[in-house]
Amino acid sequence: MSASPVVLITGASRGIGAATALRLDQQGFRVYAGIRHPADGDALRRKASAQLTPVQLDITNEEQIRQAAELVAQAAGIEGLAGLVNNAGISVPAPLEFLPLEEFRYQLEVNVTGQLAVTQAFLPLIREARGRIINVSSIGGRQVSIPFNGPYHASKFALEALSETLRMELSPFGVQVITIEPSLIATPMWSTALAKNDEIMQRLPSQAQQWYGSALQQARAGVANIGRHGAAPEKVAKVIAEALTTQRPRSRYSVS
Repeated sequence: MSASPVVLITGASRGIGAATALRLDQQGFRVYAGIRHPADGDALRRKASAQLTPVQLDITNEEQIRQAAELVAQAAGIEGLAGLVNNAGISVPAPLEFLPLEEFRYQLEVNVTGQLAVTQAFLPLIREARGRIINVSSIGGRQVSIPFNGPYHASKFALEALSETLRMELSPFGVQVITIEPSLIATPMWSTALAKNDEIMQRLPSQAQQWYGSALQQARAGVANIGRHGAAPEKVAKVIAEALTTQRPRSRYSVS
C-alpha cells in the first residue's frame, strides 16, 4: 500500500459505515464515504480529516455508481483502489405470508444486487491495486434466522454466496474478498426497520395483525433492545480496519 491508500465505503451516513469511515480516516486512508444526503456528509467532515470525501451514492442508482467510480478513479490514479467496503444495507421486516413482493424485491435490490453493481463498477480499480473487497454480511446470513426478518436473512444468505464465489474467482488476480459478520450491533438500522415494519403492516389485511400481531410485538421488542443495548458500531469498524490492513486476512470475521 502507498502512504495514503484509497478506500470506498458504501452506507457511510451512520452506524457501521460512518464508524468505519472515521476509523480508516484516522489510520491515514483517503476515504470516499458513500452517503445518501448531503447533511450526512457534512456531519462526517466535522469529525474527520481533510482527506475524507463524502460521495453521493445510492447503490440502487446506476448513474450515481458510475459517477462515484469516475471520481474515485481520478483520485486513485494508477495506484488503484486499495479497499472497497460494501456496507450499505436495509431490513424489510414483515410476515412472509403477507409481505408485498415489491418490498421483497427492494430488499434484494439493496442488499444483494446493489452490492454486486458497486463491486462490478470498482473492480477495475481494485484489480490495479490488488486490493481487497470487504462485504458486510451478518451473523443472520450464516447461522440463524428469526421470525419476521425473512427478507433480510434471505439477502444476507445470498450475499454470503456471492462473497464466497467472488473470493474464488478473484483470487488468481491477487484480489482478496473478505466477509464481515456482525451480530447484535446498536445501529440506526434497527429503528429504521421498525418504522418500515409499521408502514408495511398498515397496508396489510386485518388477518395479518390478527394472526401475527402478538408474536410480532415480541419480535419488535427484541429488535428495539438491540438498538439500545447492542455492541457499538466501532467494534465492527475495528475488525474491518484489521481485514484491510493485516498481511494475511481471514476470509471471514464474526463480530459478536
